[in-house]
Amino acid sequence: MLGTITNTACILTGSVAGSLIRKGIKKEYSGALYNAMGLAAAGLGINAVVQNMPKSNYPVLFIASLAAGSLLGTILRLDERFNSLADKFGKRDGREPDEKKESTPGAPEAKIQPEKANLGKGLSTAVLLFCIGTLSILGPVNSALYGDNTYLFTNATLDLVTSTVLASTYGIGIALAAPILFLWQGAIYLLTLFLGGFITTDMMTEISIVGGFLIASSGLSILNIKDCKTLNMLPSLFVPVIFLVVKGMI
Repeated sequence: MLGTITNTACILTGSVAGSLIRKGIKKEYSGALYNAMGLAAAGLGINAVVQNMPKSNYPVLFIASLAAGSLLGTILRLDERFNSLADKFGKRDGREPDEKKESTPGAPEAKIQPEKANLGKGLSTAVLLFCIGTLSILGPVNSALYGDNTYLFTNATLDLVTSTVLASTYGIGIALAAPILFLWQGAIYLLTLFLGGFITTDMMTEISIVGGFLIASSGLSILNIKDCKTLNMLPSLFVPVIFLVVKGMI
């Protein structure tokens, strides 16, 4: 668990550093970071899909996963509940939540200003970037099976930089992603210890494809291109797992 603890500590450190940088950053610089994170998230998501799609043995599974998962998440109102919870904890770093403005039919939507960036949106992006990736999934597996923390230490370095940039845009609330990462990687670590071959290559590939689409969706949301309600799509990650587990039992 040393690698996971290190990874968690790096996210906390980056969140604190980013929030301190944010206090003295000019509006135009904050806007540049805001756009950069949107582009980076979209690029990382597309890269994950492109890398893993050719390896998939179930080319239609990701479509069924996104459809079923999005429907379930929408029914459960995950996005609405998460953003409400994030606002209660974060309060946008001391600012009151933005007032809802009624939009005139046919009028273009107003751009979200960087200084009023929604913590829920930033936190959901952080969770996806930190948790859904080859290093974050394969790292705990290698640690449990071989005692090798190389992937986790590499992931920790990347997350240190990412959390710093995210916190410089969204504030200290990004630190809430740290315990989520700890529970995620800890669960994978324990499952690997007790179930051995539970996490297969096929499972990692399918999770990475679906996760790539979710990360790209977060990028589009940050850039105000399309709000896909990414958190409502989160159950999609569990569909490939359930499918492959059931398939293995048949």
